[in-house]
Amino acid sequence: MNLPNKLTVARVIMVPFFVLFLINIPMPHHTVIALFLFALASFTDHLDGRIARKRNLITNFGKFLDPLADKILVISALICFVYLGWTNVWFLIVIVAREFMVSAVRLIAADNGKVIAANVWGKVKTITQMVAILVILILQYLQELMDLHLMPGFQNSQAVFYIIGECFVGLCVFFTILSGIIYLKDNWDLMKNSK
Repeated sequence: MNLPNKLTVARVIMVPFFVLFLINIPMPHHTVIALFLFALASFTDHLDGRIARKRNLITNFGKFLDPLADKILVISALICFVYLGWTNVWFLIVIVAREFMVSAVRLIAADNGKVIAANVWGKVKTITQMVAILVILILQYLQELMDLHLMPGFQNSQAVFYIIGECFVGLCVFFTILSGIIYLKDNWDLMKNSK
């Protein structure tokens, strides 16, 4: 297994630890540990692709696993956010529906002997999702610091942070829908001509 694929596998391995610190370990500053883990996992997404392109280590395994690792990371975070009341369940449903649709197209392609790599719009979608999640984690850590009286708070901070987070998630949902439409359009012939 080459280095980019090892980084992708490491991203998947980090997910349970991220979830553990976010929702299962009720200790002070658990949110910042989850934030660090998510940021590190997100950075591996940038790093694995960069190394693969620079060293010509692009493999079919990597083309398949990299977007799957992104989906596992992002959807796990959003499920936790819904559970914690940090985002709206409808945003999660739209994102998961799009990912199932893309996975179905990839399965059809694989059945026809083709591997479809992520396009630029899929990458924009993933970046906006990861940024939205990082913003929400930062805001929630600030709220945690306010609740612990370690930094000055302000009235309705939770509501303000929720609205800011929803704006970021709304933006990533927009790119999720847009990239899904473009993905369907680009692969329509493949689906029409599938066995």
